[in-house]
Amino acid sequence: MKLFDFGLVFSQIPKLLEYLPVTLELALVSMLAGTLLGLLLAIMRMKKVRVLSQIAGFYISLVRGTPILVQLYIAYFGIPMLIKWINLKTGSNYVPANIPGFVYAVTALAINQSAFDSEIIRASLQSVDRGQIEAASSIGMTYFQTLRRIILPEALTVALPGLGNSFIGVIKGTSLAFTCAVVEITARGQILAGRNYRYFEVYVSLAIIYWVITIIIEQLIRLFERKTRIPDQVEQYQPENLKTGEAAV
Repeated sequence: MKLFDFGLVFSQIPKLLEYLPVTLELALVSMLAGTLLGLLLAIMRMKKVRVLSQIAGFYISLVRGTPILVQLYIAYFGIPMLIKWINLKTGSNYVPANIPGFVYAVTALAINQSAFDSEIIRASLQSVDRGQIEAASSIGMTYFQTLRRIILPEALTVALPGLGNSFIGVIKGTSLAFTCAVVEITARGQILAGRNYRYFEVYVSLAIIYWVITIIIEQLIRLFERKTRIPDQVEQYQPENLKTGEAAV
């Protein structure tokens, strides 16, 4: 018996990739929900409304201070308990149909991402020039009009690298979704490894898949950054004419 079967590493990859759509769907839905919730939390903290700001700060501290694995278990066991508690309080006999594990996993991952994304978004929103915001207010634009037309477009270019890293993180976080009975590529790998007991080869296959996905996402983020980058209004240098790096006059 070989100590390490190199051929098995690549032969398992097609079988693992069959469950890649589940992983990507988990990541995309969780990231979208987490970013929207993170934006709401960031605005709550920026507006500094006493109660809302404190609630948002407590929420962010709690979520960031607990492991994602614990949050997945809490979602998986806590949501059914919450439904039962509501039934007891309201006297309802409502019994929900079997909730898919996908729902529990997305809930936990989105909550986890929202806490981290809120800080990325808040820093990006604060980087927008106050003069532009004041100018928009002076011509009668409401805060939400200013947010939609001025603040968010400019903040996006600043937040994009951080949100890209956050998306990569949530993709890797989906590897824990098996705790909610979701079969994605990592869970599929464990099932395959349990059949032939070649765990090391399967985990190497998984590492290669996650690595390639990360490289692809990084390239897409860089491309999107270039597309959304605001060009400089004034050209300070003319590289085609200046060989020595002297400033153009």
